[in-house]
Amino acid sequence: MTEHQSAASLTKTSLPILEEPKGAHVVSSADEAIEIAKRFAAKIAEGASERDRQRHLPVAEIAEFTQSGLWSLNVPKEYGGPDLSYSTIAEVISIVAAADPSIGQLPQNHIDFIDTLRTTATPEQRAEFFRAILAGTRSGNAFSELGSRTAADFETKITRRGDDYVVNGRKFYSSGALLAHIVPITTVDPEGRLYIAVADRNARGLTIIDDWSSFGQRTTASGTVIIEDLVLPASRVIPTYTSQDSPSANGAVCQIVHAAVDTGIARRAIEDTIAFVRNSARPWIDSGKAKAVEDPYTISDIGDLKIKLHATEALLARAGRVLDAAVANPTVETVAAASIAVAKAKVLSTDLALLATNKLFEHGGARSTLLKNNFDRHWRNARVHTVHDPVRWKHPIIGNYYLNHVLPPRHSWI
Repeated sequence: MTEHQSAASLTKTSLPILEEPKGAHVVSSADEAIEIAKRFAAKIAEGASERDRQRHLPVAEIAEFTQSGLWSLNVPKEYGGPDLSYSTIAEVISIVAAADPSIGQLPQNHIDFIDTLRTTATPEQRAEFFRAILAGTRSGNAFSELGSRTAADFETKITRRGDDYVVNGRKFYSSGALLAHIVPITTVDPEGRLYIAVADRNARGLTIIDDWSSFGQRTTASGTVIIEDLVLPASRVIPTYTSQDSPSANGAVCQIVHAAVDTGIARRAIEDTIAFVRNSARPWIDSGKAKAVEDPYTISDIGDLKIKLHATEALLARAGRVLDAAVANPTVETVAAASIAVAKAKVLSTDLALLATNKLFEHGGARSTLLKNNFDRHWRNARVHTVHDPVRWKHPIIGNYYLNHVLPPRHSWI
């Protein structure tokens, strides 16, 4: 098994060999988290294009990412975690995503799982899982399904059998499951109540298939998970339905990571645009300029992109602060404010990621489209990642909140 194993060589029974959780670093401050993220991003950036081109799964990279301590940033202090702000967490994700957005996306469901544990698990479950996470255990995702009416309708079933639970179903868009130690599975019982069932990746009855065929975010391994008579003890089953009637900022926690990934994609696309215009692009014949960097329209567009990037970064940081307030004091009002703040950042980050990845080719010219550059990966990643939820629905939700005092819905997409 090589460090970079081609996904094409993986079969239903051949999974990448993962490192054993052996005691990951625990980050002590926001400054340390940002510094670690910058060092890690610099290390993985060089191989990002080749991983995308060959679809090499980042097995070694994700192990280093986890051991760095950046996967436990929102573990509560009372359980030994850093409990850092979501502004810091969003900045960490955007730094990593600028280097490789597939790797930047992989912690998203893990961060969400930590928040789910914090709000819905028993004290015993929190102690067990947080201890494992601080040691370097990664969680993946088995959430969305292909055949259901909407993304929030689940057909994966959980039933009680004596002291245990039995799970059956099929999941898709299971980002990170292939590279995770444990897989949280969203399920419903016969009464339609939601549970999270947490299985070991190699558990009997759990099959992870690497059939992710999207043209973007190619190494997230977001493929199929099949669950057949998976038996779990009650200690591995979290009754998340118990918190559905209480205000929770969990949806905003999910969304801020997505906004951070898109911000990172935009940041890298702008950096590559500037470098290519400086070093490789030609001025347009009608400009009368000797160099592409002197073209007034190019100069104007670079200024516009930088303004939009800094505005997006500012909204992302503000969203993190509002989210922190909702996590500390979850009321109907604070949770709604957090969802709205994060939705604003998601709107800007989506728009900017798509704009910046298009502008790269506009100002780079035809030679920027050559396969050797692989700049199309930026647009492909942006286009795929930004369809996780429709921004067209966020504009009216934000407007209705301010104009008519209508609170946003509470779910994972707002």
